[in-house]
Amino acid sequence: MSEPATIVIRAADLQGEETPSLAKASGSMAVATLISRVTGFGWRLALTVLLGITATQDAYNAANNFPNMIYELFVGNVLTSVMIPVLIKARHDDEDKGVAYTQRLVTMGTVLLLAVTVLAVACAPLLTKVFVDDSTGQSRPEVVTAFGYLVLPEILFYGVSALFCAILNAQNIFKAPAWAPVANNVIMFGTLAAYVIVPGDRDLNPFHFTDAKFLVLGIGSSVGVAAQALVLVPALLRSGFKLRWRWGWDKRISQFGGLMGWAFGYVLVSQVTVWATTRVATGAAGGGLSIYLQSWNLLQVPYGVLGVSLLTAIMPKMSQAAAEGDVPGVLDYLSQGSRLTAVMLVPISALMTVLGPAMGVALFSLKSSESSGAFELGLGVTASAFLLLPYAVTLLQLRVFYAFNDSRTPTVLRLLMVVFQVPLTFACPFVLPPEDVVYGIACVNGLTYAIGMVMGELWLRRRFGKLGSRRVVKTYVKTGVSSVWGAAAALAVALVVTRYIPGGIHRAGGAWLTLVGGGLLGLACAFGMMTLLRVRELQPALSRITRFVRRT
Repeated sequence: MSEPATIVIRAADLQGEETPSLAKASGSMAVATLISRVTGFGWRLALTVLLGITATQDAYNAANNFPNMIYELFVGNVLTSVMIPVLIKARHDDEDKGVAYTQRLVTMGTVLLLAVTVLAVACAPLLTKVFVDDSTGQSRPEVVTAFGYLVLPEILFYGVSALFCAILNAQNIFKAPAWAPVANNVIMFGTLAAYVIVPGDRDLNPFHFTDAKFLVLGIGSSVGVAAQALVLVPALLRSGFKLRWRWGWDKRISQFGGLMGWAFGYVLVSQVTVWATTRVATGAAGGGLSIYLQSWNLLQVPYGVLGVSLLTAIMPKMSQAAAEGDVPGVLDYLSQGSRLTAVMLVPISALMTVLGPAMGVALFSLKSSESSGAFELGLGVTASAFLLLPYAVTLLQLRVFYAFNDSRTPTVLRLLMVVFQVPLTFACPFVLPPEDVVYGIACVNGLTYAIGMVMGELWLRRRFGKLGSRRVVKTYVKTGVSSVWGAAAALAVALVVTRYIPGGIHRAGGAWLTLVGGGLLGLACAFGMMTLLRVRELQPALSRITRFVRRT
């Protein structure tokens, strides 16, 4: 097993040249991923400032939830993970490097996505009834349905974007897919600016389907996602891939169809958790769905910058090793990815647990110096920040199965996670006060991924035998101990601010002081302790962060 400081690719690319190292490949996406996540979070923050944590924002989020989950599952998980091994094998086996086969997949995939999109738009009222709980009078189902008609076309654009990303990633081209979401985010900023300018009540109350603000927000959301797919076309053309309709059958499409059948099952199973979470959260007090989704968006920033780039870079390399029958190589990438992920995400997770309320107030109390619901949003971060490592490792484990063209096992694992999550989610309103339901939902979501990580480990052991987990666990323990020290230092800063600064972390000034001071001191303590404990993965992780800082 190679040392973390010398992570290299085991196989040459199809031209016989050595491919970039895992650390270098993931590092090349860091700046783009940071800008993408920050701008994405920025427009969502602006939306919260404009609408507030209200039933109107819940209605928009509920309608946008379905296409957004398609994006998270397809682009970030299922479709790209299934397609990349298939495309790499076709490039390896076919005389035309898999061009014809890829064109057939794109043709069939686009037609299927179009059919699903038309069906989803037609079923917008039904989706509202299924996903939104109106029994408490907290939600606005008529607004959810109206937004649904305008944002559900995003399914087509997200799917096409996923197809293009998979083609590029299979050729070890990562920068264009990493930058593509920025186009969406820029358009969303323009959409929100237009939302402010056009006439009408910002709260869309009373609501009319012809309201200018409603049309701007709904149509602008879909236009942004369309742009995210279109900006990938130049990169595709530069890669040598020709976009053209190619009909006809390839016997390997049957195999791919089987893989995608299980992958589609993964999506359907996951939608059960979306349904459960949306129904319970929309029925909770105080804009529960918005609190849940915004806390999730906050967690996605460090995961996106530090985790997604690593996972995106590792998938083609896992697939290449799997195509060559190099099982130890695949497991080596699993071990490396698990350890590097822990070193980068566990300290952040610990700090977000302690600094969640300060983070919420600092970022979301922009209309006034008072927190006005922002503190509660920060508590949502505290309740779920522990999921960062289990979430990242679970997705990494699933990529091992996908690398071997096994999409059945990830679907079964996801089903087991859903069986755990859904009953506990529906139990939250019965065991928690209405104002705390959203925190229970967030905590259950985190526990689900912790269970998934354990199940994934056991399943991998059953299939491949020893995984070298002792080294991984050793890194987890050292990183966990170090992160506790970092969290303690951050907590000390929060207590000092609460005691000596008027208003403490409930006011923006004190919250920012806590967030910046506690964050910097906490990270310094955590990384310092990891140095003392000789965490061997710290050096490559810091090298990657250093390269990232230099690029910025």
